[in-house]
Amino acid sequence: MKIIPEKETLEIEFKSDRKKLSDNDLVEAVVGMANTRGGELYLGVEDDGTITGVCDSHADEIGISALIANMTVPSIPVRAEIIGQEIKVLKIEIPMSRTIVATTTGKILKRRLKIDGTPENVPMYPYEINSRLSELSLLDISAQPLNGASYNDLDPNERVRLRKIIKLRNGDKSLLGLNDEELDKALRIAKEDNGKLVPTVTGMLLIGKEDRLEELMPTAKASFQVLEGTQVRINEQYSKPLLAVFELFEEYFKAWNPEREMEYGLFRIPIPEFSPMAFREGLVNAFCHRDYTILQMVRLVIEDEGMTISSPGGFIEGVNLDNLLIVEPHGRNPALADALKRIGLAERTGRGIDRIFEGSIMYGRPWPDYSESTSRYVKLFIKRGKPDLSFTKMIIEEENRTGRTIPINSLLILSSLQNERRLDIHRIAQITKISESKAKANVEKLLESGLIEAVGNGKNREYILSVKVYAKTDNLAGYVRQTGIDRIRNEELILKLAREQNGEISRENVIALLQVTPSQAYRLLKKLVANNMLELVGKGRGAKYKLINKK
Repeated sequence: MKIIPEKETLEIEFKSDRKKLSDNDLVEAVVGMANTRGGELYLGVEDDGTITGVCDSHADEIGISALIANMTVPSIPVRAEIIGQEIKVLKIEIPMSRTIVATTTGKILKRRLKIDGTPENVPMYPYEINSRLSELSLLDISAQPLNGASYNDLDPNERVRLRKIIKLRNGDKSLLGLNDEELDKALRIAKEDNGKLVPTVTGMLLIGKEDRLEELMPTAKASFQVLEGTQVRINEQYSKPLLAVFELFEEYFKAWNPEREMEYGLFRIPIPEFSPMAFREGLVNAFCHRDYTILQMVRLVIEDEGMTISSPGGFIEGVNLDNLLIVEPHGRNPALADALKRIGLAERTGRGIDRIFEGSIMYGRPWPDYSESTSRYVKLFIKRGKPDLSFTKMIIEEENRTGRTIPINSLLILSSLQNERRLDIHRIAQITKISESKAKANVEKLLESGLIEAVGNGKNREYILSVKVYAKTDNLAGYVRQTGIDRIRNEELILKLAREQNGEISRENVIALLQVTPSQAYRLLKKLVANNMLELVGKGRGAKYKLINKK
């Protein structure tokens, strides 16, 4: 018999057929799985995994497939297959539906896990239907008129704030020439309904009066917390319109985001604890892509370990941890996202996630972490970390040289090589989550720029940060170790480092290069002197060894 899974999961369902499962029960189970993630239903298997077999009337693969198609709306195209020899089981493969499906009797169900981890089918409530349609990009809740709202529920003072933001954030300046009603229509803040303007969900979220927003949209809440050890320094919760919340959160963030300075020529460049760009884009994404049907709030927490921004609702369909940086931009609330882009608060390309990663990588810090995200919320964690100032300087110098920013994929590759030291194309693609073809294209550009170098040939070809990058960090010994991994003798490594240092090397250089004791370093240098490869110049601590033949 083909292998049957050991236990039930969200995608695996067992159904007993000893008493002949009714058609309705079978179809309802299929609908629940189709409205969730799809999966496999095994008819003829008990809840505990015991195989008891399918009854003769259900051993008709074509008939069962037709039954399910005829009893679902829209029809679910399943694939049924009899597996097993002595004891037969009907395996039904159920695709995840790209819309909401129901039984012909009108039941709309979904699948969920109970507290004990076992699955069950439950009714899907009206707000869940809207949420699911939104996840599937079939319904834009943010573009819908808000039930119970009137045009007077929009706050004129918040509209003034909106116009100021457009000016300050380099938004769409054409909006500034519009009167209030024209502006509201252009940004889909309001739309006509039965001959009169009414606020949309986007409109109330952006510029709604606080008391009416709290009454009509109790889900539109946000909190800002600062924790130091066990002490709560800030714990604020708001039901204000988003534009006001953004400004309040920025004020708090600036106060709790200390900076240090890095000298760059005649200039001093501020190096913040957390990237303001990553903060802004993370916060905008949290409000922009959250599920407003869920009675939870956007939370921003700054604590000893780092900064966390969590947003109700999981990733929308098609987005996961592995494709965050490569999936085509699409969101849960397109109207809201579009308004924020035109105002100037959101990344206009829809690639705000790139800016979040760029904000951390620029300073040589750990990458943003989304690994704690679930189907219930998206959680962004940005770890505190000591900046790598030499890496930052290298990025700034390259961007000043070329007159353009380094693409995010190239930044990811540079950061990976900074952490891993030496990688081949396959491993680069694995770490960065970009395709090997894109990895190769970016590697070629980085080779041309002189930021990385190739080591080895053919299948053994690997890449490292270039000698000029290591030189900026005063770590030429590290560079030589990377290029000399291929079992080169210690003497050759010493000579190679000497050539990179204008023909000179010290005992301290050798100690750092080979991780050896002072006496071991001395013996190696003495041997090279005896072989007429080096000559000793000077005495004591100032002693240097020079190449006799630099070729």
